[in-house]
Amino acid sequence: MGLIGKVVDAVLLVTFVSMSVVPLLLDFQALVPESMVPDVLVRLYKWYTIEHQDYLLLERPAFFMALMKVELCFTWPLAIINLYGLLTSKPWFKSTCLIFGSALFTSTTAMVGDMLGSTKPMADKLAMMYSPFIAMGLLAVLRGLVLPSTKASFANGPASALKKRA
Repeated sequence: MGLIGKVVDAVLLVTFVSMSVVPLLLDFQALVPESMVPDVLVRLYKWYTIEHQDYLLLERPAFFMALMKVELCFTWPLAIINLYGLLTSKPWFKSTCLIFGSALFTSTTAMVGDMLGSTKPMADKLAMMYSPFIAMGLLAVLRGLVLPSTKASFANGPASALKKRA
């Protein structure tokens, strides 16, 4: 895959790690009662929502809550699976990466679209914070579509490739 492939995999590694941790620290709290969450995480959640004026987490509109459920039930496990698949070079990684990227791209695009159409204060700044996840989702889709690098059968010339087939 070369240098570009290694850079893409490094970016995806960071994406998978963040998408394995952040949903448990922040997104999960949007779905459960505050009493079920450790105080330290509640303080982190409140700090983040107030500091960044994340109106989606503060107001919890219906479409956002549905996306949070999809993220926790579908995207979050895929992030963990992809983290494992990437680190251990599993053959199914391309398929799960494609699925993960599609889900991340779609859900984040919906959230950023709402932010860009919003008149809420700091919505543009919030959209800029969420936007990299659109790019990461697209990158995961592209990584899932790209053929894996294989050792060229013609590495030692066409004659050796013919010998290997015989």
